[in-house]
Order: sequence, then structure tokens, then C-alpha cells
Amino acid sequence: MNAKFKNVEYATFTGWIDPPTELAPSLRGIQECDVAVVGGGVGGMATALRLAQRGVDVVLLEPEFCGYGASSRNGGQIASAPGGDLRMLRVLSPKKLPGMVRFADNAAHYVDGLIEDHKIDCDYDANGMVWAAVSPIQMFRVKTLAAILRKVGVDGQVGTAKEIGIPEAFVGGMRERRGGMLNRGKLSRGVRRALLDSSARVFEKSRVIDVQRRGGKVVMTTSSGAELIANRVVLSTNAYSGEWDIIPKHLSTPSWIIEVETEPIAPERIAALGWTSRSGVVTQHQIMENFRLTARNTIVFGVRRLESGANYPLQPRSPDPGMMRELADNFYKRFPSLSDVPIARCWGGWISFSSSWTTVAGRVGDNVYYSASCNGHGLAQAPYLGSLIADNIVDGKRSADLESVWEEKAGYAPSPAINPLVLRAVWLFDRVSDLFNGSRRRARLAAH
Repeated sequence: MNAKFKNVEYATFTGWIDPPTELAPSLRGIQECDVAVVGGGVGGMATALRLAQRGVDVVLLEPEFCGYGASSRNGGQIASAPGGDLRMLRVLSPKKLPGMVRFADNAAHYVDGLIEDHKIDCDYDANGMVWAAVSPIQMFRVKTLAAILRKVGVDGQVGTAKEIGIPEAFVGGMRERRGGMLNRGKLSRGVRRALLDSSARVFEKSRVIDVQRRGGKVVMTTSSGAELIANRVVLSTNAYSGEWDIIPKHLSTPSWIIEVETEPIAPERIAALGWTSRSGVVTQHQIMENFRLTARNTIVFGVRRLESGANYPLQPRSPDPGMMRELADNFYKRFPSLSDVPIARCWGGWISFSSSWTTVAGRVGDNVYYSASCNGHGLAQAPYLGSLIADNIVDGKRSADLESVWEEKAGYAPSPAINPLVLRAVWLFDRVSDLFNGSRRRARLAAH
């Protein structure tokens, strides 16, 4: 075995933080509340926290512990733009695009406030996220996306790698004006602490296996046979949204991704990369690659490949060593000066995509709310959306930002892009593009 991969830790939770040592109790017997929230990710926690702040009798149910899922597993990048391809959104949803951009920008601002209000120490560096290009073709796409954002009132800094302070592995990019990098596990843990300190009742290790209406109320049954009876419920379950018949069909399509982290790197070697901004970068491949520095002088990188989900209920799984090797080999190609740096750990989890590639919220009947599919940008958008839904429940009206992602549909079309054949074809397209761009770069270097 290659020595760089000899001691890799594979985690089904995350590499950002250890699991909590003490859990909230499980739901027992039959209990009642005004509003129930199902799902203890940052979206569900923010929903329940906001409801508690506004004096609502709220209960949150989580199958593992709050912050267990994608909320703690991703790369820890606060984005201030919508997920998905803005060019496609401009074609498919031209009237909604300005509102979606405003929603995403405000979501990044909301997380700033969440961190400050609850004094969450999560290594936050508000240095923006960079949409990076690995080729002139990708740089053209960056400039196109920047122009779309500028047209709806959001500016970003476009420039070469040196001008925006990212490594020379990239041609250039655009840095967003809000957001930045943080320790995702610490953020989730901080929101969990705030929630447990609030008036909300939190039950962990309480897996909901059925959601039904009964006598004008909503009844949630857990795997242990306990029941929670609520006047209203918010289903904040994202990739797991297909587990109950009460939620619209095809609301989201689950996909499996992994993240990888290196061993700590000497500060002088990091300085030699020219990464002066320390901004995280996401490439403009069809399936993005992401790279970011951490406060512990490691580099976290991931995605590059999506694997579509199996049938519900989604099952836990460990990261595939083959996927880890593919990501690591690509990392060494992007950063050849670090080709001797060992890999420390790898973690993975389920995220989800909507067929429209937009964040989605809605309501079934008059008492079942749902939110899902932030399409890879849920770190900021999911908690902000949860707070907006909470205010909607209390005030009875939707804000402009909530209206921008609200859907009245009873059902959704399956995502045409998230299936094994399409994902494989897109991955192959990205790899062919990399080979072409790599050949051109080597030719330029040889000419000099």
C-alpha cells in the first residue's frame, strides 16, 4: 500500500469534530406539542430554535444526534450564491433568479449573525468563496456567471489566481462578497448547544418511521413505537425526504459524496502555494471539485464524483477507498509540490438535489411544511430557510425571501441529471476536459 494512504481513517460521521459525549433523551410514550420539527441538521435546528425564540411549544426529533448528517460532513464553505448552474437557472427560471440570488446572499449574512448571536467558535474566516477556473474555458464560464450575478445586483471580485489570492493551480476565478470558511462540525455543535439551551424539547436517537394525519393533527411514530402528536410539522430532512408518503414525491434526489483531509502541512509549504486569501475554491467542472485550507493547516478537498442514491430508506455507508484514491490523486496533480503529503481521513454522506436545481420549500395541506435540496449550498441556505419557515408559521405570511423558493406543487419531476448513467457521462466529460486542458498547459510550459 502507498505510504500516503497507509493510515487513512474512514468515518461514517465526519472528520471535523468528534461525536457529542452526551445525547438528549429519546422520545418515549405519547407526547404532544404545537409544532414538531423532524430532522436535526442545521436546517431543522435553526427552525426549532427560531420557533422557541418566538415562544412556540416546539419539539425536534432526530434519528441520531443533532448535526449528525450532511450538516457536519461537508467542506465547510459558506456560499452566497445559489447552488446549481446560474446559466441554467437563468434559462429555466428567469423571473425567479433575482429572488433566488437575493435569498442566497441573505443566507450567508444570516449565518454571520447566527455565529455572533450564539458566540459559536467555529474557526470562521469571512474571506468569501472562490469560483475557480482550471482552464481558460472555465474562466470564460466564471466571467459569465459573474455577469449574471452583477445583473441582479450582486458583485464579486473577478481576477487571476494571483489577483484574488488563490494557488497557481488555478487560472483565476471570482470571489464572492459574503461568506467564507469555517469548521462545519463546530458550527453544527454550536447551534445544537443553543437549541438544547432553549425552551425547545429535543429528542435524539428518535427515528421517525411514519408521518400521518389523524383528527386534524399530525402524528409521528418512531422506531421504538413512541408517538408525537403536533398541530403542525416541519419536515427538514433533505436527502431523506422520500421516506414518508406524506411528502411530495421526487422532492429531492439523494447523492453520495465524500470529503478528504490531508495531514497537517508546514506553514512555509502552504505559503509557497500563493494561497494568500485562504479562500476556499470550487472549480467550474460539471461536477465541482472543492479545496480549502483549515485552521489546523490541513487541506480538505472533495466531491468530483456523485453517486446517486439507492431506494429509501437510505442506509449508512462507509467511504469507498477507491473514491478516496481518485480524489487524492487529483489533489496531488493540482498541487504537485504537496505530492508527498499523507492523507489523514475521509468521510462521506448523503446530500440531495432538486430537479430544478433550486432550493425548495412548501406545504402539504395546511399543517405539513417541508424544505429540501439546497443543491450543495445548504450550509448557509438550510438554516436561513428554516428560520423563515418558523416566522411564516408564527406570523402567517411569507417573507419575500421565502416566497422566492416557495412551491405550491403537489409533486415534482424526477431529477434528470441525478441518475447513474448521466452522472457517469458527466464525470467522463470532466475527465476528458481535464486531459485536454492538461495537454495545452504542458505545451505552453514546453514553449517557454
